[in-house]
Amino acid sequence: MRDAVERFLEHLRDERRLSPHTLRAYRGDLLDFIDRFEARRGRSPELADLAVREVRADLAERFGEQAASTSARKLSTLRSFGEFLRRRGELPDNEAALVRRPKLPQRLPVALPVEDLTDIIDGPGHADGALGLRDRAILEVLYGAGLRVGECVALDLDHLRWDGDALTLRVVGGKGNKDREVPLGAPGAAAVRAWLGVRAQLLPPAQRMSESTGTKRAAAKGERALFLGRRGQRIGDRSVRALVYRRCEATGARARVGPHGLRHSFATHLLEGGCDLRSIQAMLGHASLSTTQRYTHLDLGRIVDVYERAHPRARATAPAPAEARPRRRA
Repeated sequence: MRDAVERFLEHLRDERRLSPHTLRAYRGDLLDFIDRFEARRGRSPELADLAVREVRADLAERFGEQAASTSARKLSTLRSFGEFLRRRGELPDNEAALVRRPKLPQRLPVALPVEDLTDIIDGPGHADGALGLRDRAILEVLYGAGLRVGECVALDLDHLRWDGDALTLRVVGGKGNKDREVPLGAPGAAAVRAWLGVRAQLLPPAQRMSESTGTKRAAAKGERALFLGRRGQRIGDRSVRALVYRRCEATGARARVGPHGLRHSFATHLLEGGCDLRSIQAMLGHASLSTTQRYTHLDLGRIVDVYERAHPRARATAPAPAEARPRRRA
């Protein structure tokens, strides 16, 4: 089965062009299934072992250990793997597709109020010097453009498109390996420009010298990255998550959210400001509008307000009933 897993991952990488992060998730889920099977049965699994009985046994072992969302994701991976094998003629049926998906609770990420986000980005407590300017720029990009944390750390210098003081971010190889462009507001553009002015301070001396003299040389790892870590390499998503958590705690935000919470706040505040769902969908990079709707939960009061403003008969005065006419006597 391990050889089949490698063929499946090659298919996902070369034909479906999935991101490295997604490929790692698929690999981890499939190898975890294999390891659990070997521990349970005392032998290596064959392709025929991707059956209803074994998939259910795998899910049963996870019950109580993992969240329902994690089990659902792992089942989805097994279904995709089984469908790949069925289409290649290596399995007669995709039995994993017959296993019922765990029921997931309807939970939505928390959207912070605007005043909390203002404190997180502009409030006191940032590091001094270049690191503080970098942190402000990262927070502006996460909230001001709604980028995923992986998309934020993957930004390169040539992904910035300036038009005077206006800045547009080019997201390359986002989720689903799709590119898009997202505008960044004036405060965010100013924060990025301020960070670029001191970015060289985090580069190693050799790279710093080559940039200042204009010497052409092979690009070192992370040299073209927009956001750098302390050692001059591309900053990692763990560092960005730690930054957001730290700022939430330092400013007393109403909830301790991660980078995805800033993305959700971005979408929610756009919707509350009157932006349409299609535009939000494009900026978030969602393939389906239904995915965007999960980010933009609406309360009943707002739905009523929108209905009253938009529907032509929402405020129309109902016509008075016609007076009954007297019947003619026969």
